[in-house]
Amino acid sequence: MPSWKQAAGTRSSPTGWRIEKMWGGQGPPHGHFTRTISVIRTLAWTVAAAIVGERAFADLRNYDIDTAHSQVVFSFDHHGLSPVTGIITGVAGKLSFDQEAPATSSVEASIPSMQLTTGHATQDSDILSADFLGAEAAPEVAFRSTKIEVTGADTAFIEGELTLNGITRSVVLDAVLNHATLSTKGVPALGLSGTTTLLRSEYDAGRSAPANSDVVRVALAIEATATPELDGTGN
Repeated sequence: MPSWKQAAGTRSSPTGWRIEKMWGGQGPPHGHFTRTISVIRTLAWTVAAAIVGERAFADLRNYDIDTAHSQVVFSFDHHGLSPVTGIITGVAGKLSFDQEAPATSSVEASIPSMQLTTGHATQDSDILSADFLGAEAAPEVAFRSTKIEVTGADTAFIEGELTLNGITRSVVLDAVLNHATLSTKGVPALGLSGTTTLLRSEYDAGRSAPANSDVVRVALAIEATATPELDGTGN
């Protein structure tokens, strides 16, 4: 494999071709030289773009959760007969992410309870009622991470505090970093997923449990883009 480092005194292109040897020590014809320079420039820009892409995630960076592409999906068993599944949209919040040191990352998110739907209006009203989730009195579900334990190249346990129905408990999300890349606009972006299980009764929402399942399965999908950096004028 050709090396970027060539023997001293021999003119070479970054592709490893020895230019003088190729043209009998006389150097290439002008047209060949022009094309070679073009190849070199293309390679240089390609390498530079790769370096920029890597550096985009090399340091701790702040991200805003993309509300349009983030949601919470939940399900629970209805008296052992069938699973009820619903979704909550409108997830908002912030992340701090360092791909080189992911354990130093953090996340805070807010989830509007009133945007919950199972696709059945009567059932939604029941779940959001005062003797269940009490969404009118506590309209926001909040999560704040307290610790991240890296478990693999793109996996981690995210420990944090979940506030639901006005009650705060510790939870652990089994999280996966789906992708970290530059968006089509050149802005750092990332996506992550997480799953956990909750007991309704621990949040004073255990009406009819355990006949009606106390266990709620939760899956989160989060997409976030880098927070715009302010210039020296605060803009």
